[in-house]
Amino acid sequence: MEERELILNGNLRKLLFKFSMPATVGLVVSALYNVVDTLYVGHGVGPLAIAGLAIVLPIQILMFAVGMMIGVGSGSIISRSLGRNDKNKAILTSGNGIILNAFFSIIIMIPCYIFLDKILLFLGASKDVIFFSRDYAGIILLGFIFQSFDVAGNNIIRAEGKPRASMYVLILGAVLNIILDPLFIFVFNMGVRGAAIATVLSQFCSTLYILLYFNYGKSTFKLNLNMFKIKINVINEIIKIGFPSFLMTIVDSVIFILFNKAIVKYGNDMYIAVLGISIRIMDITIMPIIGIAQGFSTITGFNYGAKKYSRVRFILKESLIWTTVISALSFILIFGFPKLMLSIFSTDQDLISIGIIPIRIITAFYITLGVQFIGGSFFQAIGKPIPSMILNLSRQVIFMIPAIIILPLYFKLMGVWFSLPLSDLLSTLMILFFIIYELRVIKKAQLEENSK
Repeated sequence: MEERELILNGNLRKLLFKFSMPATVGLVVSALYNVVDTLYVGHGVGPLAIAGLAIVLPIQILMFAVGMMIGVGSGSIISRSLGRNDKNKAILTSGNGIILNAFFSIIIMIPCYIFLDKILLFLGASKDVIFFSRDYAGIILLGFIFQSFDVAGNNIIRAEGKPRASMYVLILGAVLNIILDPLFIFVFNMGVRGAAIATVLSQFCSTLYILLYFNYGKSTFKLNLNMFKIKINVINEIIKIGFPSFLMTIVDSVIFILFNKAIVKYGNDMYIAVLGISIRIMDITIMPIIGIAQGFSTITGFNYGAKKYSRVRFILKESLIWTTVISALSFILIFGFPKLMLSIFSTDQDLISIGIIPIRIITAFYITLGVQFIGGSFFQAIGKPIPSMILNLSRQVIFMIPAIIILPLYFKLMGVWFSLPLSDLLSTLMILFFIIYELRVIKKAQLEENSK
């Protein structure tokens, strides 16, 4: 187990970059899935088409949430199992994770198809944008099982200590999407349907790559019938650990619905398009932070499983520093040049002019994102799902949802935008409190371990 020895004894700073860089590159490229769709649709169809895609985003978040639950839950178990040198449990976990992904994808996808129009209207689609939303969602749903499997499989590959292979999964799909999008949108003149077809084809190719890697690559998890033996205790553990990520992601979807409804009430479809563009910009800039959080999670899981607590504390501090630096640089870019950011997605001057102030407000406390992501990943990595769930939901449930409901009553549309930075600030303070407390617990465990 060369990777295991390296993670448990190697230089932590170098390990963090080794594990984070492939994840970061892969995630940034992967984020281009939706960014490229929005960019090409914005220039090829128009602002209302961007609003149509923004309406569908909660459905795509749901697809991502299933993959995150399976991937994070499986990944945490796999990392800690390999840290203890328990290869059998790691293999069983990967097989049961694949089964769970297929099951959840199918039972969610079918009702989404049956009630698609009603769902889109509920999500805030107006009569001017529902045509675009229906065309896009009707095809995107075909790729439900592929997108969720790509997210889950990527986490499983990274959890076994193969960050470079996990990067290739993300890059393959994103590059294909970048190539296919203009082909279907402009050459075949298929509009938003073309963007959706390009995305699903790209996701399918990523799924195929993961399966080939498991079977023929250097993976610990060679595909065989034994790994697919259903183990209820393993399934329960996957769901228990991964559920905070699922819930956090679903809450993101709920929040986006609330945003859409509030914007429709106090604004119009053009502001929906502004929100859609803002989310795409944030996706790109957040991905390096998530990449570090993922690399941090694997290293932490291994070392915590091996009871190397001093290394856990060091990698936590190092990750917090780097993610805060990245979030600060992202803040400077977005807050300082909002017009440039908006013009990348659309040449519509009305859209650009009304979008400058909202983007600046949304990113007011962007510098706190590093603490938020590392804090949530920390408790998942050490196998403590309850604190992880509390922290992951603090920003969205405890702070943001009440803010979205209350602030617009007094400040109308401006209140919608201000709910984001307020939630960032309050949740960061809560996360710091939990981290400080847990570090004291780890320090006590370290002293007890040393005394033995």
